Amino acid sequence: METIILFAPLLGAVICGFGWRVIGEAAAQWTATGLLFLAMILSWVVFLGHDGVSEQVRLFRFIESGTLATDWAIRLDRLTAIMLIVVTTVSAFVHLYSFGYMAHDENFREGESYRPRFFAYLSFFTFAMLALVTSDNLVQMFFGWEGVGVASYLLIGFYFRKPSANAAAMKAFIVNRVGDFGFALGIFAIFFLVDSIDFDVIFTAAPELAETRLTFLWSDWNAANLVAFLLFIGAMGKSAQLFLHTWLPDAMEGPTPVSALIHAATMVTAGVFLVCRMSPLYEFAPDAKTIVVIIGASTAFFAATVGLVQNDIKRVIAYSTCSQLGYMFVAAGVGVYSVAMFHLLTHAFFKALLFLGAGSVIHGMHHEQDMRRYGGLRHKMPLTFWAMLIGTLAITGVGIPLTTIGFAGFLSKDAIIESAWAGEGAAADYAFWLLVIAAVFTSFYSWRLMFLTFWGEPRGDRHTHEHAHESPPIMLIPLGVLSLGAIFSGMVWYGSFFGKHEEVNAFFGIPAHAEAPAHAEAKTETGAHGLAGEGKAEVIGWHPGQGAIYMHPDNHVLDEAHHAPKWVKLSPFVAMLLGLFTAWMFYIRRPEWPARLAEIHRPLYLFLLNKWYFDEIYDFVFVRPALWLGDVLWRRGDGGVIDGTINTVAMRLVPFFTGLAARAQSGYVFHYALAMVIGITALVTWLMIAGGTH
Repeated sequence: METIILFAPLLGAVICGFGWRVIGEAAAQWTATGLLFLAMILSWVVFLGHDGVSEQVRLFRFIESGTLATDWAIRLDRLTAIMLIVVTTVSAFVHLYSFGYMAHDENFREGESYRPRFFAYLSFFTFAMLALVTSDNLVQMFFGWEGVGVASYLLIGFYFRKPSANAAAMKAFIVNRVGDFGFALGIFAIFFLVDSIDFDVIFTAAPELAETRLTFLWSDWNAANLVAFLLFIGAMGKSAQLFLHTWLPDAMEGPTPVSALIHAATMVTAGVFLVCRMSPLYEFAPDAKTIVVIIGASTAFFAATVGLVQNDIKRVIAYSTCSQLGYMFVAAGVGVYSVAMFHLLTHAFFKALLFLGAGSVIHGMHHEQDMRRYGGLRHKMPLTFWAMLIGTLAITGVGIPLTTIGFAGFLSKDAIIESAWAGEGAAADYAFWLLVIAAVFTSFYSWRLMFLTFWGEPRGDRHTHEHAHESPPIMLIPLGVLSLGAIFSGMVWYGSFFGKHEEVNAFFGIPAHAEAPAHAEAKTETGAHGLAGEGKAEVIGWHPGQGAIYMHPDNHVLDEAHHAPKWVKLSPFVAMLLGLFTAWMFYIRRPEWPARLAEIHRPLYLFLLNKWYFDEIYDFVFVRPALWLGDVLWRRGDGGVIDGTINTVAMRLVPFFTGLAARAQSGYVFHYALAMVIGITALVTWLMIAGGTH
């Protein structure tokens, strides 16, 4: 069953990409979509029937070189099961939605067969993400990691005639290469230290890595902290965390279904999954966890501030994704990995819902994306309005305070804020307050989007508003299904992810006591350091069978979060109300206030509108010097040295010597005989002189 889930999307990609000329466009697209729905159904069977016990399904030998021996194997545990339903569910309904959205795309010429290629890319994207989340070793994970990078490049730049789409695709690919380089260094370091890249071996060796010193960049490092930090750099790139986030808003140049797939289920969730998968290592890398918390909280705050002033409906939701990912990293950084996965699960439903809802609005408004040209659309698009309202209620965290009744985001996001409060150290305190402030901003920009789009008087082009229409049923069905997830997923799985310790342990397959079996041993004769250990009846660390995630026995954040004071539990709800009230005042009650406020605080407004000037800074620091160096190498190196000096010398010397050689070829036998005599004479003379010296 797991093998079918993994390879069904790949089969769909091959059929749709190469076989559509044989079976036809429509048949190829429906085949790819049908295979995704098959994978989705089987994924839910696996998730609902999983007992928490980890298992490996080995398929074939992957790479074997020296001491490196890796299998392509499916690692099936609770963490994998969660990602299977997230990836396949969102992807299946994105496939279905795309039938309506891509039916008549204005970016292609009439008669062009772009749809099979689009569906093939979507299916390949899904396969690459499934390969990543089912991996049993880091090399296999890196294969899927790079696969989603390639797929994102193809899909972001799908409108290849648009220069902005091509630039966005290259930007996403290049920025992710920076993060991927850190990820690759982390893999190299792990292999150097433990002589393996298999998860079981790495996790078992984590306690000893925490006691190992490593020289890197002429400095002495703690091995566990260094490796965990390098892996997090990779996560920063894929999950668009601060400093490596600049590709994410530009990715909106791709078709809207692509945005939903990237932001809800694939690509950006890979970084969060990586940190949670490597939890046995991170639990022994406190400094790396602190960095994860700081970067996550800063990203949540930064993206929320930028989202306040964006006018493109898709960019608002894109920065929302960036902010919500920051929340997930904070939860992982304080050691409550179950809560990070909880928000990843609920976020997949309401973020896919919001993006597909935005696509429905764009489709009905004839591809207009500026919210300032919307207004009053709830009467034109009632079903889309209700779907996006549900998504907004979920992301802003609407529910009954101090209960477990509410929309998905109410339960998962509040759990993260409570976990940040319970975390240890100044970094956790920093994260708590920034997440609460980000919750205010999230509520504001989410309701701003709703008020500008669906309330008020129509703005912009009158003809466009007159012909605005609801989307076809094939686009509305996915909205309805995802709405159910945005409403109920938090309440259904709250106890499994953030309930009592025993309930969470049972769900993730974590034993009640971290006791190793009698045969469990610390790492023996492995790695460049040759660390050896003796068998122990009890070890503080991960061991085979420990479960999908690991929490150090000293990590009591989950338990303490349940005992947070009421003001902590109420703070996200109050933040939601404050953001809602402010947005209502600005865009319903006093719509003239935003322009006046932007004029009064012009520098701050431009600072936020220009995304804290990160793009401009990177352009000045990295892009321009690189272009200058390339220009110098081209003009002076290639043009001046190679084409100029070297070619000039060659063009003068070569004809000169060839001219001499041509003169020697006279065609007369006596000339050749004379040359032979002279040659023999010279040779004999040289031999005589050389012999005399000895």
